[in-house]
Amino acid sequence: MRVPAQSVCTAIRDDIVSGVFERGARLTEEQLARRYGVSRVPVREALRTLESEGFVVTRRHAGAHVAEPTEQEAADLLDMRALLEPLGAARAAQRRTEAHLKVLRGLVRLGQERARRGQGEDLRSLGGWFHETLAQASGSPALTALLTQLRHKIAWMYAVDQPAHPVEAWSEHGAIVDAVARGDAERARALTALHAERSVGLHRLKRPERGRVRVSQHVVNTASGRN
Repeated sequence: MRVPAQSVCTAIRDDIVSGVFERGARLTEEQLARRYGVSRVPVREALRTLESEGFVVTRRHAGAHVAEPTEQEAADLLDMRALLEPLGAARAAQRRTEAHLKVLRGLVRLGQERARRGQGEDLRSLGGWFHETLAQASGSPALTALLTQLRHKIAWMYAVDQPAHPVEAWSEHGAIVDAVARGDAERARALTALHAERSVGLHRLKRPERGRVRVSQHVVNTASGRN
């Protein structure tokens, strides 16, 4: 079976974001093919995609390496998110489906319940799913792809603390969903902008160890080409 390059790309990206491949680490086709149990062809395609996304750089006479973004580049990501997430919420208010609303409301209910119980790890995952669903509700594949890429990069560069009052944070999510459900694009935009602004202070730049590669194996799931 030929493994889709998209699956290999997802696996490499996940390992970069999680720190398996540290910033500046060299990435060879042979090394990656062996790690994921695939041929070098999908690895080569995946590296090209990751280079276009900014996770990988190719150096003359040195091959592919994990990118080493500056602190300014990291700060720019939060600024871009602060601009694009409110736009996505406004579009969602105009284009969302009932299926989107059902998922968003379900996530808010779960988030509020977990917040009251102090289940922080669950909240982190639920928050990611909430913002992913809100982006999808925008009805714009291009905007959704940009926001997804931003979330990957922010997770790569930042450690994110839990808010001091998680119940209030999930109340903000609930208010955003209410605005989206009413079709109030401007209120959805304003609430999302305020929510993004409040979250900036929770982000701490990671200080990576340079050049280290962990050796655990990661076999690509050949049953799915999802990104």
